[in-house]
Amino acid sequence: MNILFFGPNGSGKGTQGTILKDKYNMAHIESGLIFRDNIKGGTDLGKKAKEYIDKGDLVPDDITIPMVLDRLKQDDCSNGWLLDGFPRNKVQAEKLDESLKKEGMKVDYVIEILLDRQIAKERIMGRRLCENNNNHPNNIFIDAIKPDGDKCRVCGGALTKRDDDQDETAIDKRHSIYYDADTGTLAASYYFKAIAEKDSNVKYLTLAGEKDLKSVTDELISKL
Repeated sequence: MNILFFGPNGSGKGTQGTILKDKYNMAHIESGLIFRDNIKGGTDLGKKAKEYIDKGDLVPDDITIPMVLDRLKQDDCSNGWLLDGFPRNKVQAEKLDESLKKEGMKVDYVIEILLDRQIAKERIMGRRLCENNNNHPNNIFIDAIKPDGDKCRVCGGALTKRDDDQDETAIDKRHSIYYDADTGTLAASYYFKAIAEKDSNVKYLTLAGEKDLKSVTDELISKL
């Protein structure tokens, strides 16, 4: 089972991806980690990517997509993969689709988490990190996981904020890219939605992201 996963920052996409990874024994591939692994490993593609990153430029698709394809060919993807964070725009979606077909790979499911932009922003700004375990869910804007004052709701550890979670300008910039349905990330998602409408072998699923974590997970598993 191969999955493309779309959702704005703050939608819980990473958490749901981890749940699917454990449940179906599949590889959860985050695009940012692909860059870091290639750069750390000193691969040819990683060296080329680093040149652009060091200059503050975007890495071209003719470097990024081969990295993604190389990752999808690794042994841990043999039982299926979930690609999270790529493609980020419509052009990348078109190029990824073309490249997957050339490699004889297929996408089985495309999942989109639906979430209002303001709610997504509040979820990001409301995140709190536990000193004992960053995976302990704490968010001041979500009743189900609201911490006890400045203490972790799971273990009582002290909570802190991530600086980038409080940077409204950066959050708005990321969300502007994601919610752009003409050329941005939503446009990439809709590109695959159009494919699913014509190809019965590809399923396009939507999830109500405003629900609590368990409800989103239950809906996701029931649709797969």
